[in-house]
Amino acid sequence: MEDGLLDGVMLMWWILTIPSFLFVLIDIFVTTPEATVMKWAFVILTAFTGPVGAFFYVLACREPIKGTHEQYVSVRWRQVVGSTMHCAAGDGIGIIVGAAIGAALTLTFWPDFALEYVLGFSFGWGYFQAFAMKDMADGDYRKSLKMTFLPEFLSMNCLMSGMLLVSKFWMPHVAGGDDPGQPQFWFIMSIALLGGFIAAYPMNWWMVANHMKHGMITVLKDSHQAVPEAPAISHWTMSGTPGTTGEAMSMSMGSSSGDSAEPAMEMPAAPRSLKIQMIVVSVAVLTVTLTVINLFA
Repeated sequence: MEDGLLDGVMLMWWILTIPSFLFVLIDIFVTTPEATVMKWAFVILTAFTGPVGAFFYVLACREPIKGTHEQYVSVRWRQVVGSTMHCAAGDGIGIIVGAAIGAALTLTFWPDFALEYVLGFSFGWGYFQAFAMKDMADGDYRKSLKMTFLPEFLSMNCLMSGMLLVSKFWMPHVAGGDDPGQPQFWFIMSIALLGGFIAAYPMNWWMVANHMKHGMITVLKDSHQAVPEAPAISHWTMSGTPGTTGEAMSMSMGSSSGDSAEPAMEMPAAPRSLKIQMIVVSVAVLTVTLTVINLFA
């Protein structure tokens, strides 16, 4: 009975995932003035979480009226959804790929954990954070790596904890749950990604509040600029990041007409003491998670 119920839930989940994925994929690139990396983050999350990802997109990112995106996403909780979404998409892909490889190789817990962590952190930090956001570091990839390391580390530990608690406790009780060749494995990892999102949300709230991570990014296009091939993006507006009152910081990206670009924006750093406290919290969360799994899973 339980297996039959799970099969029914999975079938409904995949049926709803297809239209949800197509809706987000098309709508976000056609109607939403969001940064490309954030668009792909929503698309990736929806590919795994189906209607839940689409719900997040509509509730937290999709402007209700054209031209209101900057104001709509300025609320703190929406900013944090964007920040956490960015983490879940980048780190999540690496973690899920690592889990699939580990399961295929029948790795024991610690090698499997190490593989998932390394792949998740490497892809999330190296591409989704440092490379995709390098314009915030004057286009300098090395500088971007340095700027994004700590935020990535803090968020990754929490995301990983949430995903591990779901996957490691659930997989042993589901036939085919530890086999990447079975739909049960991918369903469990999809739910695990949602668990990771929830676990990482408080840490991302703290980082957005302390200007260590961006939230949503509104992309504005200046119609007066020269457009050689495609519309030139002239500004990224990080709506609401300074606080909860709708204030905004803008970063000029330059233009295709040869105008000099303004200095890239750098978010003010949180006090060192706060960073140390949150490092301790982040590491403690992951340590407790690993201990619990080893004792009870």
